[in-house]
Order: sequence, then C-alpha cells, then structure tokens
Amino acid sequence: MASFFDEISRNKFKSILLMSIFIAFFAAIVYVFVWVFGGGIFGFSIGLLIILIYAAIVYFYGDKMTLKFAGAKEADKAKYTSLYSIVEGLSAATQVPMPKVYIVNDPNPNAFATGRNKKVSAIVVTSGLLAIMDKRELEGVIAHEMSHIADNDVQFMMIAIVFAGAIGLIAAVLRMSLFFGGFRRAEGEAGLILLVVALVVGILAPIFALLIRLAISRKREYMADANGARLTRDPEGLADALTKIKNYTAQPNAQGVKAANEVNGSMYFSNPFRGKSLMNIFSTHPPIDERINRLKKMY
Repeated sequence: MASFFDEISRNKFKSILLMSIFIAFFAAIVYVFVWVFGGGIFGFSIGLLIILIYAAIVYFYGDKMTLKFAGAKEADKAKYTSLYSIVEGLSAATQVPMPKVYIVNDPNPNAFATGRNKKVSAIVVTSGLLAIMDKRELEGVIAHEMSHIADNDVQFMMIAIVFAGAIGLIAAVLRMSLFFGGFRRAEGEAGLILLVVALVVGILAPIFALLIRLAISRKREYMADANGARLTRDPEGLADALTKIKNYTAQPNAQGVKAANEVNGSMYFSNPFRGKSLMNIFSTHPPIDERINRLKKMY
C-alpha cells in the first residue's frame, strides 16, 4: 500500500532526475557535434540558439497545432453541462484557471491536456470517452488531466520532445557526415576517433534519447494518476475508468485514436495506439494493468 503523497513524491523525483540526465546528455551531444565539425564555443552557442528558437516555436504554437491536428472543437457549455461542471470543480480544487474544454469526435475513449501554461490551457476528451464513462469515472479522468496542467507536465514533455528531436537531428547529420566526409578532417588516430564517435553517436544517441523521453512520460503518467486520485479522493473511480478503456481496446474491432502520432501520443490519458509495444520501455504509457493495480492500493 502507498499513499497518494508517496506515489507523487517518488515519481516526481524520478522524472526530474531523468530530465536532468536528458539535459546533460543533450549538452554532451552538442559538444560532440562541435568537436567533430569544429567551431569551438561559437559553434556550440549557435547550436544552442537554434534549439532555443525551436523550443520557442513549440511553446507558443504547439498547443494550437495539437488541437487542430486532433480535430478538436470547443465544447458547447449548454450541451455538455456535466463535463463543464466537473472541469470547473477540479479547476477550483487545483487553483488553476479554468481551462478551455474541447471534444474530439472519435470512438476511442481517451483524453489529453495541452496548453502554453496554467493560464492558457485546454482539456480535450473524445466522444468515445463521454459515451462509456459514468460521472465518477469521468471525474477521475479529468482529475488526471487537471493534474498534468497543475504540475506543468505539458511544458515538461514539450521540453523532452524538443531535446529528443534535436538529438535526432544532430545524429542524422553525424551519420550523413560518414558518407559525405563532412566532418572535420584529421589524420591518423585522431581521424579514426572522430569516425568512431560520429558512428556511435549517430546510431545510438537517438535511441537513448527516445528511451529517456518515454521513461519521463511514464513517470509523469504515474504521478498524474496519483494526483488525480488525491484530488477526487477516489482512486477506485480512476481505476474503473482505466478498466473500461482496457476492455474497449481488447475488442477485436477497436481502433486507436485517429489523430495520435509519435509526437503527441504521450499526451493522452491512456496509450492511444492500437496494440501493445513489444517492450514496455518503448511505450509512452505505463502498462494499464500496473496503473490499475497501483490505484487500487492507494489510500
């Protein structure tokens, strides 16, 4: 048995530790890139500046692109009275400004939170989620998403996605340099070292970056489960919601969320993709059975 607070503290520490490793790994990759191609501190600074520009674009426009790509439409308050009531109540409980509420016409029961910060945020639910959840279960799902907003998880994961994307781009350039001879020319042992470093980083860095990003995502999901259960004081309600989603995805004709992709997949309440990953370490979400078991043991 574990308390809400034990689960929150444990997963918050692990996710921050993973993010610290991610940032250090990113800095090391940029350093290797500059070392291979030359440029010194100037090249290093230019590399960081490009990443900061990319991060700013994601920060200011990422939520709008996510909502548009998902086909989200702002929910009619008169039609979705119960949904708005739940969001308003949990918004007050978390002391977060009322987020906008959107609906996606998709039979797959799911939800996600997005936004620039706590003041500019949105909660999105699918029509499939509203169709199968009772009020108690829906409150558990919304509490989970409100926790993401309150804990700045949207921004946290955006940073992880930016770093992973940047590392993938640097690795691609390093791989190309092996074929076109673009790296800084050096002879003898030094040249061999450059070649080996470019090869190792070019192949392994994107894989390692992906694994860290996915690990961070899973820890934040566990933390949002615990925080959501704390808000409602009803971990069973959230567990029941996950059980219903598990049963839905087990149906032979069940489909994944239409608008989900590798970039936004980690934002959803449950794994939006049809089928299971070959290994849990390559999943954006923790195993659903493990999430249910943890919730049932919370007090």
